Amino acid sequence: MRPPAFWDHADHPLSRILAPLGHVYGSRVAARMDRTGMKAACPIICIGNFTLGGAGKTPTALAVAAMLRRIGYDPAFLTRGYGGRLAGPIAVDPSRHTSGDVGDEPLLLARCARTVLARDRPEGASLCREAGADVVVMDDGLQNPSLAKDLSLAVVDAGSGVGNGLPFPAGPLRAPLARQWRHVDGLVLIGGNGPGETVAVEAISRGLPVHRARLVPTAPMDVPGKPVLAFAGIGRPRKFFDTLEGAGATVVETRTFPDHHPYRAGDLAALVARADALGAALVTTEKDMVRLPAEFAARVTALGVGLRIENEAPLLAQLRRAVEAFSPANARVPTAASSQPRA
Repeated sequence: MRPPAFWDHADHPLSRILAPLGHVYGSRVAARMDRTGMKAACPIICIGNFTLGGAGKTPTALAVAAMLRRIGYDPAFLTRGYGGRLAGPIAVDPSRHTSGDVGDEPLLLARCARTVLARDRPEGASLCREAGADVVVMDDGLQNPSLAKDLSLAVVDAGSGVGNGLPFPAGPLRAPLARQWRHVDGLVLIGGNGPGETVAVEAISRGLPVHRARLVPTAPMDVPGKPVLAFAGIGRPRKFFDTLEGAGATVVETRTFPDHHPYRAGDLAALVARADALGAALVTTEKDMVRLPAEFAARVTALGVGLRIENEAPLLAQLRRAVEAFSPANARVPTAASSQPRA
């Protein structure tokens, strides 16, 4: 889906009309969040967000896993696999699985560390532990109560913040923000000088650390001096286009698609024809790239981005404290029955 424009305006007529539905939906999600989760056999670090849509969770999960490795731990990723047909629990194998099997984000995570896809999060955590991980980085899941989290970081895009501050469908929040704060241990603010700054101020007022970060290209662009037609099917395409221009690309045209969009032949033919007419290179995100057919991917360059945290020391310290404070008491021990992979 694409986020509707009225999600940025609390006084929009549609926001007011849908507010009662948002109250019901948000209250139910908030009540679900308050349930007690199952204790896993190793620490669970949750990377989530307050809203529907993209905020930068996957780059943050990748950065957190890299930091955990630097302080001596062996993390695994746990993901639900949005958009894929497999329910899991299953170890993601990029050489065998496609985005149709597991979704796009698990394929990106699996390039960097062992990754388990599971709709049932406790079973997924058990499989991570059985595979040798001593800490689990859960990509998304702040609103899922099935696992007890040892540390929960909420990712906020500074450019969009929490929109109009209303729960779905009146706004982008998954639950009222006041009810979600009690489940958060820190904020990762990506970018700056936008509506997300208000969320950072509230986090500080609640005594929570705010870790400031930005997305940066992981490698130089491979189309020097050539105009670019950029396209993306992610939560906030504008963020990608801005990053692309910041990397020095001359973006002459952009095309946006819904988040997790399954590219079809018609989409691809139109993109190629337009790029040829402009004399431009086609550039997209790594997340979009894994959803492209191989024969089309040869025409496209993917801009890889990574999360650069302004001051890593406080986040490293917070991660270390959470992992070291983990107690295996009452932890669920992996068993053959609970960790058997399935489609």
